[in-house]
Amino acid sequence: MTGYLLRRIPTAVIVLVVASLLIFAVLRLIPGGPEVALAGPDASPEALAHLRHELGLDRSFVTQYFTWLAGVVTLDFGQSYQVGGDIGDLIGYGLLNTIVLTLSALVIAVVLALALSLAATIFDNRYVNALLTGVNAAAIALPTFVVGTILMFAFGVRLQWLPAGGIPPNGLGDSLSITAQFLLLPALTLGLPAGAMLARFLTEALRTELRQPYVVTARSLGVSRTAIVLKHALRNALPPTLTALGLIVGALLGGAVLVEAIFGWPGLGLLTQEGIFARDYPLVQVLVLLSVTVFVVIQLLADILHAWLDPRIRLAGAS
Repeated sequence: MTGYLLRRIPTAVIVLVVASLLIFAVLRLIPGGPEVALAGPDASPEALAHLRHELGLDRSFVTQYFTWLAGVVTLDFGQSYQVGGDIGDLIGYGLLNTIVLTLSALVIAVVLALALSLAATIFDNRYVNALLTGVNAAAIALPTFVVGTILMFAFGVRLQWLPAGGIPPNGLGDSLSITAQFLLLPALTLGLPAGAMLARFLTEALRTELRQPYVVTARSLGVSRTAIVLKHALRNALPPTLTALGLIVGALLGGAVLVEAIFGWPGLGLLTQEGIFARDYPLVQVLVLLSVTVFVVIQLLADILHAWLDPRIRLAGAS
């Protein structure tokens, strides 16, 4: 396992370095600049030039990049141009809200995937398969903003069973029941498509396992299909599904941007949107790099867990 880690970690580091360079470069291709957003459209060229000098934007690209990268490595993210305040403090506040939302959506996705996959595998008839396929396809095909709008209108506006947006007035830690009410709609919106995608991976993995020789032997000995799926096939289908789960967690982080905007959930997604609209380079750079870092780390952990569960993975790379 140590050898496998030594092979995977350098790749992850290279990905992060390349990502940081691309993020820093691409943001500077956006028309306009932070000095225009700060000074206003009627600012004189002299005022814009002075502001660019104050912000350090008149230095060379290489100098700006390495100065920013050094700050990121030392966790000195600097100040926000437009949103205001220390970037580390802004991220600290939004990160907790995003983690709570993403973990809740992940729980919903895993439960939904297990329910759909096990039902499709155990109750193997055309009516159940048709129903589950329809539910799965609808969850994947409907855009997130459509699902969020429907849930908000139905349960938040029309029926008024749940809050239509925002967070509890006294924070997430005030009351578990109140927090759950505010969290349910955005977590469902984010978790439904992820659960449907994960269900496809798990269902295919289970059906592949059911074609293996050990299943034929077990069925000939009188073991029920349910027992085979739950006790043997599910355990063997989990390793490849974990890799898919790592990708789906990355999709959850990306989808959180839109979901937080729909429901007014003050997390990193909503903060990223505000930073982009305001051309707040320092804030957006750190937020996007943080998203890439989380995605890479989660994928690395998923690969490590996959290799730990399936020795063939780590031994194949050593040959």
